[in-house]
Amino acid sequence: MTLPSSGIINTTVVTEPTKAKSGGCGRKSDTSHVVEMDEKTKERIAKHPCYSEDAHHHYARLHVAVAPACNIQCNYCNRKYDCANESRPGVVSELLTPEEAAHKALVIAGKIPQMTVVGIAGPGDPLANPDKTFRTFELIAEQAPDIKLCLSTNGLMLPEYVDRIKQLNIDHVTITINMVDPEIGVKIYPWVHYNRKRYRGLEGVKILHEKQMEGLQALKEADILCKVNSVMIPGINDEHLVEVNKVIRSKGAFLHNIMPLISAPEHGTHFGLTGQRGPTPKELKAVQDDCSGNMKMMRHCRQCRADAVGLLGEDRSQEFSKDKILEITPEYDLAKRQEVHEGIEKFQQEIKAAKEKAKVETRLIASVQNSPKILVAVATKGSGLVNQHFGHAKEFQIYEVDGNEARFVSHRKIDHFCQSGYGEEGTLEKIIEAIADCKAVLVSKIGESPKTKLEKAGIQAVESYDVIEKVALEFYQQWNKQ
Repeated sequence: MTLPSSGIINTTVVTEPTKAKSGGCGRKSDTSHVVEMDEKTKERIAKHPCYSEDAHHHYARLHVAVAPACNIQCNYCNRKYDCANESRPGVVSELLTPEEAAHKALVIAGKIPQMTVVGIAGPGDPLANPDKTFRTFELIAEQAPDIKLCLSTNGLMLPEYVDRIKQLNIDHVTITINMVDPEIGVKIYPWVHYNRKRYRGLEGVKILHEKQMEGLQALKEADILCKVNSVMIPGINDEHLVEVNKVIRSKGAFLHNIMPLISAPEHGTHFGLTGQRGPTPKELKAVQDDCSGNMKMMRHCRQCRADAVGLLGEDRSQEFSKDKILEITPEYDLAKRQEVHEGIEKFQQEIKAAKEKAKVETRLIASVQNSPKILVAVATKGSGLVNQHFGHAKEFQIYEVDGNEARFVSHRKIDHFCQSGYGEEGTLEKIIEAIADCKAVLVSKIGESPKTKLEKAGIQAVESYDVIEKVALEFYQQWNKQ
């Protein structure tokens, strides 16, 4: 089945990216519930791809790896600096000095004008490397005032540096909080290094918990936006994350990102070597849904490398390695960047209008009360469009659809199908397995062979080039009639 495109999308707009078992939170799981943010907060996160689901379709980020040291040990972490093919937190290919990092930010701001955020997320902890971290931010703020600054931390040293963070106008801080019960924390953190002493077991975890809570409260009082990351570890903190969600909301966090544990044995982590599994997509979604009534949930996280470059879901770090960057003269042009951002904002308004029109049209076509929810997979290069060939996709965005709306709920990484004939049959089987719970896959194009195999597996291939929500709702109406 091929659905018609409305033709309203101008594909020449400059914003098109280059290659580019749980309890409840006081409520039953209701994935249609949306926690609204106030207008001021929406404005503050409008161009931050990690803090805004809408922004991640259009704006890029840069992580600069200037913070090698860490002051805690996590059982899911093993920092390696020499593997460019891994995409997970704590991994980088090379370290930078603050001066090199600032130079890189200026170069990329010119090459990728939709890059709006520079963050420091490691490979250790930014606040365990305060001199390098804050010097980097100082240099970038002086030379590129339109770029947002943010950092991610485990929170151990956060209370000591909130004033400095505020002074540098770092408006976005992420804290990784995996527990609010130290008894659970001892299963995650072997040791904590604080005030020149290493604390093991419960003693260390209690210090970490206390500092995380102090830091979260201090950010709220300083009016600094705080996102909390939590790693979901089945059998350890999965049920406990509901309590984590309640506590962080009460202390001022506005966004919660519950991420799946990455625990492949080849990564050399404690959890990987001891066989601790990560959650299934269904398990992860269930916990996210259970917490969605308390606060806004982040579902578009890609668990990026500490040297990531580009849109979320793409990694262009090898295009901008240190040896290449240092040979390039920055061409930072504030006026040009503002022009690009104005184009993005205009395009976003077009997308928003198309979404609203699609909602109205589908509601007129059929009754939407008690309509069942289904999942669809989407191949997209960004911009909120179905605009990628099935064979080129390295991930699918997953949308939950009913008669009222199409709502992004997760993403799933895959091996892309077109590999010059090598291993394509095995790859297609894995792709079908990854999206087996979806009723359709929305793509710009797809070959007849994979299309036929998908349909045999009960997955409809829908070809279109249009706004994701529009295509998804149109498919839903036809699926519902059948």
